[in-house]
Amino acid sequence: IRNAANREHILFRLEAETGLPVEIITGVQEASYGFLGMINSMNINDGFLIDIGGGSTEVSLFKDRTLMQAVSFPFGCVSLTKRFTQGGQLPDDRLQALEHFIEKEVRSESWIRHSPGLPLVGIGGTVRALGKVHQAVTRYPFESFHNYSMTDESTEDLFHLLRGQPLDKRNKIPGLSKDRVDIIVPGITILRTLYKVMEASHYIVCGSGLRDGLFFSTRFPERPKLDNVLSYSVNNLAALHPEAPRQHMAQVNRTALQLFDAMQSRYSFPEQARSWLDTASTLYRIGASIDYYEYNKHTFYLMVNSHINGLSHRETLLCAAIASYKSRNRVRQQAAVYKPLVSDEDIAIISMLGSLLQLAIALDRSETQAIGRLAIEQADGKLHLRAVMAEGSLIVERKEVDALAVDFRKLWGCYPVLYPPDYR
Repeated sequence: IRNAANREHILFRLEAETGLPVEIITGVQEASYGFLGMINSMNINDGFLIDIGGGSTEVSLFKDRTLMQAVSFPFGCVSLTKRFTQGGQLPDDRLQALEHFIEKEVRSESWIRHSPGLPLVGIGGTVRALGKVHQAVTRYPFESFHNYSMTDESTEDLFHLLRGQPLDKRNKIPGLSKDRVDIIVPGITILRTLYKVMEASHYIVCGSGLRDGLFFSTRFPERPKLDNVLSYSVNNLAALHPEAPRQHMAQVNRTALQLFDAMQSRYSFPEQARSWLDTASTLYRIGASIDYYEYNKHTFYLMVNSHINGLSHRETLLCAAIASYKSRNRVRQQAAVYKPLVSDEDIAIISMLGSLLQLAIALDRSETQAIGRLAIEQADGKLHLRAVMAEGSLIVERKEVDALAVDFRKLWGCYPVLYPPDYR
C-alpha cells in the first residue's frame, strides 16, 4: 500500500468499510520495528538484517546491538515474481536480469558494501520458508527455525534445487507451504544477491519480526530494547508455571551458581556454562505443572519446545538436559535423539552441571530455605559444605547430599559433605 499509486483511495475504502483508521508507516519505520523484534529475541551483537516482503525489502545494519543504518527498497518477492518469472519459472536469462536489477537498486546505499564478514539475519516469510525447507531436506533434529543458521553453500544448493523444479513438483518439497511455491525462488534471489553484495558470513533465520517490534515499541515506549534477552525470556517462561515454589527455586538458583563459582576454576568450562546453569536452575521445576512426580521429563519437553530466546538450538538442548538431569546414561539417551547437535563433550558438560544442580536442590530438599549462608571449600578429596547460618539440624538435606555423593564424585572427583552450623 505504501508504494501504491492509488494509496489514498485504498485507505479511504479501508476506513469506510471497517471503521478503523489505518496508519501507513514509512519504510524506515518498518525496518526499525523489524530490528527491534529481532534484537529482542536473539543474542547477537553485529550483523545485517533483511526483511523480504511482498512489495518491499528492508535492509538494516546493526552494531553493538544498535541500529546504525536502514533502508526500504520498493521491491519484494511478489512484485519481482510478477515482473521476472515465466510460468512460475526463473530461467537463466531472467535470473541474471533479476540479479542485475537488484544490484542496481541497492548500489546507491554504499554502506551495505562496507561491513563484510557479518551474519545476515532474515525475518519474514521468505526466510522462514527457506529455513523450514532446509531443515526438512537435511532432516534437522530440532523443531524450531528461530535462530537457525545456514551456510552460503547449502543455501545455494537449495536455491538451485527449488529453481530447477516445475511448480507441480516444487509443491511437494517438504517444508514448503503451497502459498509460497511460486514466490519462493525470486524471494531467495533477493536474499542471496544481497548476501553477495554484503559479503556476509552466513545466514540466520529469525522467527520474530515486525509485529514483535511493534509490541515492544508501544508497550515499553521509554525502553523498548531489552538489556538481557535470555533473562527476560527465562523469567517469562518461569512465570507461566507458578506451580514451582518461587522461594525454593530462587534458593536453588543462588546455591547452584555459588557452587559453580567455587569449583569452576579447577575445570575447563565454556564461557557460557554459568549462564546455562543459571537458566537450568531457574526452570528445573516447570514440568511440575504437568506432573509433579515426573517433572524432570516434562521440564525437558517444555524447555525444548518453548523457544527460549537468547539461546542457540544446541544451548537450548544443553539447558533442558541440565535442568532435567538424573544420570549420565539418561543424558546419552536424550542426546541420541538430537545428534549431531549434542556431542560427547556436551554430554560431559551436561552431566557435571546437572549434578551440580542436583546438589543445589538437595541443599534445600525440605524447601524451607533452612540454610541461610553456605561456605564451600574443596580439599582432601571432599567438597566441604558448611552451613554457617542455618535453622535446625538439616537432617533431610544431609541425607540427600549423602545419597548424591557417589555419583557426584565420579563426575567431580570429590565427595560432597554437608556440615550443620554447630560442627567443630
